[in-house]
Amino acid sequence: MKEGWSNRWKRLLIWVSGYLSIIAYVIVGGYFFTKTDDEDLKKTAKSAFIVTIIFTAISAFLGIYSACLSLADSSYSTTAYDAYSWMTNLTLIAKTVTFVVCALVSFFRDKINDNKNTKSKVVVEEEKYHSDNEEN
Repeated sequence: MKEGWSNRWKRLLIWVSGYLSIIAYVIVGGYFFTKTDDEDLKKTAKSAFIVTIIFTAISAFLGIYSACLSLADSSYSTTAYDAYSWMTNLTLIAKTVTFVVCALVSFFRDKINDNKNTKSKVVVEEEKYHSDNEEN
């Protein structure tokens, strides 16, 4: 695989493809899962797969629920249709928020880890400095 893209952008692409559709995820996530040796990309592909499957299952349930409403000849003013409308809207909001948060965390993971490593190195060096001074 050509190394034109950094792992940050590849992880973001995996999450975006999962948000767009299960088919896009199968193509992109499957490609990265099978063709890469990077364990971080495989971990991201697995996480995105789980989240994508969860929201696909919820969408399937809502589709079945909608079909049952249609079979029951339920009108658009019933409580059952209002519940369907609320569930659909809440699912859309939850899906969007979940994928955006996961994509951003995955995209900025390297910078967050670099900051943690830098802070931990400073703390270790300060502790070493203080322990050396206490011995003297």
